[in-house]
Amino acid sequence: MNTKIKLAIGYLGILMSILQGTSSAQEIPKAIINSTLSGTVIDSVSGAPLSDVTLKLDGVTHQVKTDAEGFFSFVTGQKLPLNLTVSRVGYQTQRIEAKNPEITIRLRAQSEVIDQVIVTSRRRKEQLQSVPIPITTLTGTAIENAGAFNVNRVKEVIPSVQLYASNARNTTLNIRGLGSTYGLTNDGIDPGVGFYLDGVYIARPAATWLDFIDIEQLEVLRGPQGTLFGMNTTSGAFNISTRKASFDPSATFELSYGNYGFLQGKASLTGPLTKTLAAKVSFSGSQRNGTLHNVQTNRPINNLNNLGVRTQLRYQPHEHLEITLSGDRSAQRPDGYGWGVAGVVETQRAAYRQFDAITKDLGYELPYANAFERKVDLNTQSKADNELGGVALNVEYKLKRGTLTSTSAWRYWKWVPLNDRDYIGLPVFTVSAGNSAHDQYSQEFRYAGDIRENLTLVAGLFGLYQDLRTDPVHTEEGGSALWRFAQNSTSELWKTPGLFDNFGIKTIYGIKTTSLAAYSQLDWAITSKFHVLPGLRYNYDKKEAHYNRQTYGGLQTDDPALLALKNGVYTNQAFETNASAGNFSGQLSIQYRPNQQLNAYATYAISYKPVGINVGGLPTAKGEVLLDLARVKPEAVRHKEIGLKSSPDRQSILNLSVFQTDITDFQTLVQTPEPGVNRGYLANAEKVRVQGIELDGSLRFGQIAKFNGALSYTDGKYIKFSNAPVPLEEVGGPEAFKDISGGRLPGISKWSATLGGEWSQKARLLKLDGRFYIGADVFYRSEFSSSPSPSQYLNIEGYALLNGRIGFRADNGLTLSIWARNITDNNYYEQLLAAPGSYGQYAGIIGDPRTYGVSIRYAINFF
Repeated sequence: MNTKIKLAIGYLGILMSILQGTSSAQEIPKAIINSTLSGTVIDSVSGAPLSDVTLKLDGVTHQVKTDAEGFFSFVTGQKLPLNLTVSRVGYQTQRIEAKNPEITIRLRAQSEVIDQVIVTSRRRKEQLQSVPIPITTLTGTAIENAGAFNVNRVKEVIPSVQLYASNARNTTLNIRGLGSTYGLTNDGIDPGVGFYLDGVYIARPAATWLDFIDIEQLEVLRGPQGTLFGMNTTSGAFNISTRKASFDPSATFELSYGNYGFLQGKASLTGPLTKTLAAKVSFSGSQRNGTLHNVQTNRPINNLNNLGVRTQLRYQPHEHLEITLSGDRSAQRPDGYGWGVAGVVETQRAAYRQFDAITKDLGYELPYANAFERKVDLNTQSKADNELGGVALNVEYKLKRGTLTSTSAWRYWKWVPLNDRDYIGLPVFTVSAGNSAHDQYSQEFRYAGDIRENLTLVAGLFGLYQDLRTDPVHTEEGGSALWRFAQNSTSELWKTPGLFDNFGIKTIYGIKTTSLAAYSQLDWAITSKFHVLPGLRYNYDKKEAHYNRQTYGGLQTDDPALLALKNGVYTNQAFETNASAGNFSGQLSIQYRPNQQLNAYATYAISYKPVGINVGGLPTAKGEVLLDLARVKPEAVRHKEIGLKSSPDRQSILNLSVFQTDITDFQTLVQTPEPGVNRGYLANAEKVRVQGIELDGSLRFGQIAKFNGALSYTDGKYIKFSNAPVPLEEVGGPEAFKDISGGRLPGISKWSATLGGEWSQKARLLKLDGRFYIGADVFYRSEFSSSPSPSQYLNIEGYALLNGRIGFRADNGLTLSIWARNITDNNYYEQLLAAPGSYGQYAGIIGDPRTYGVSIRYAINFF
């Protein structure tokens, strides 16, 4: 661009400034124009001019954008030097001090370097590679590329994460195989994996079904983190941050369409309301037809029907104070979740008590040969209404050396289900409805900053109160075919008409939980290369529970023999109990960083998982309820880890960690043949051990290509569990319990890995400058046990999933993408679940088939 054109643009800018300054009273104020700033923005590698670059001067709202030749011009009343912020999609935002009226700015693409990832897990902003904690991060863009609209699909990107869910309530979220009980959820236990959204701890497992709305970054921390977070997280933490409301107006819109009628829309709008107050509103809606077909109703089930909204107000009266008020709500209204029979096990019961013999007597035959036909035969309507949300107030005040933070929050959860728990079309267990409601209130105060030049402190106080209750009752009900499944003798009394028709239990229970904690962690730089990081935590937990269930229905009789038959299926149970425990825990880490490329660390941690209470029904012995099982001991965790983080150059990362975790009084959920223990019951295994090795790395070739991968070896076993329930195939044998010491823990694959890559090339499409890209990723996991007591039948074969995408990212913020998941249409199980009563049949939770679609996304900045 020649000098005359530049001068013309400069004069035009002066004229516009004068015109815009005309007041409503038609008075022309005196304006003194002190500076004109102009220049060009170019790519730091190729030197090519960059269009659509936004440049904003500090202290004013005025912004400009570069033209097609990368040129910009400011006319301002400020004097040189000028400070400005320079940003563009796909490039690193830079702050520039302009000392001359004409400058050239070189922007670096985000893909030029890897180690610029910033994390906040230690309550301050720092580079990922400098933190002595094994952390995996996913940006919002990476989450979107993975097609993840909740945590469920993150497990395919981070091999150390395991997530199993038969529905929102019955969700197991584990890191390295530890955290939550495997199988159905018992409300009387706390998760060992912390789930944090913008600093707010979310207590219920259903939180993992929270829609990802406008996510900035997800950090997954592995290992105990109780000295950094409010709630005691014995296995790790998910630290999710959303994008903040901005004083720079912008908006993003996204629409996706795919097979199975998949339709998803997202939108986010942000901008200033005043000079000190900014607002943001974000929305997400997803729907998809069911992937299973119920032959009873001739309609699909297991569909998606999600809506979510998040709002935020950000008040920043000056640079030291920021107050954020946010609210969110997610609602899922699917047409239920049901599962087909994956197989039948021959138990050690008598021949007439085997599943095949029972169904033959009742004239029933499964209408499909295997579960991968994606058919189910359910004679009860499926329902799984899940709603969660809340409000949070976050206050940050920056001091000279650190930041004071207060986070106050209220959250709620409502669960309205209806399930067919026998997995077949016979009226065995016709109603299973565990309606629940939950409220939680939390408060956290925290300081993070320097005490002196070589000493950094994180310290906080945390309080959490939970009120979880039936809403209004939990209902379990049998049908007219229950008698044949429950039959345990050849007595003709079992055939008494109507004996078990509509026979069930109604349960009312509630559990109130109080958790209080004080935590701290120091980072002492003995030298610039050698750091010692001690941490200490005190935790107090108290639970108060009441449980009352009453039988109803069936044949009304006073005959002791018939009553005995009914009591063999369901009995009245009632108890009140409370449990409390306080404990100290902590950790000691050492870190040695000889240079910017290497970071070695070692950690020893002691942690505790809070005391638990059984609220899912207790087993009986000789007709008596085993009330001593109502309370469950806390877990005691001993964790050791060494790790090495390396950045051989600015284009690559390679990290290694080796760990061993020993747990005493491991809290596990076990099944029993008693139908009345309707969600299993909690128990303590004397000792378990999980150990393994993790390797992850990334490699970039400038803006052309990038690759990332992770490999995890995990070995988890019961060191001692001498009184575990027998596996499904041993039900009906001489013993109801067995010693499974040495057996493997459920849900853990010894090997899991992910490998992904993306290639891109600068190009033009429909007169838009941008980059074409093509990417793919593969996830693999080896076989694993799907039963708390190891079973030769309830094992899931290893599988691999291939996903891919191809598209165009325009420089103006427009992205077009064609994507596919499970490209090879692989059939695989995510979980196997034995039916209540242990009659031999078990259900298979099937992974999604091949899905594909197209997405269009547009991000725009206004000024």
